[in-house]
Amino acid sequence: MAWLIALPLGLAIVYLAARYGRFRSWIEPVLSIAVALGLSVAFLVWLNEAAPDKAPEPAPNRPAAGLTVAELTLRDMAFEPNETEGTFRVRGTAANASDVTLEYFRLTVTLEDCPQDACKRIGEDTALILLRVPGGQNRPFETFLTFPYRPDEAPTAPKWTYRVSEVRGAGRR
Repeated sequence: MAWLIALPLGLAIVYLAARYGRFRSWIEPVLSIAVALGLSVAFLVWLNEAAPDKAPEPAPNRPAAGLTVAELTLRDMAFEPNETEGTFRVRGTAANASDVTLEYFRLTVTLEDCPQDACKRIGEDTALILLRVPGGQNRPFETFLTFPYRPDEAPTAPKWTYRVSEVRGAGRR
């Protein structure tokens, strides 16, 4: 909006300087000093913004009030091999027992091979599940996990262990 004032003022100064030589001899030094002061102030403002006084404090990483890992229940979990070797499709249902709407959660899954009850850990993977679940409701979800292993070490008796490692809820709107 300042340009609405500066434009007519600038045009008036240019017109008067072109028309009257006495005005030109007076306005040239005044405008030169004004431009130099303006550039100096802009440089000082830029320097102050470029170098903050202190490092900003990190925002606390707290979940939304009322939503905890314990209030999210996973049901009907199914693990099935995918087309690509070492990847698995995971399906399940997330039930939100809180009053707060769930935005996302992190699912951490551990795969073990347990032939004859002698378990050998193959690996662990964590997936970010973007899923809006209003309080008191449940929604199905699906994701893919990767467990790298050699073809000759493919699990013959897979044992799946899963847990929710983080939840994030949305405040009421």
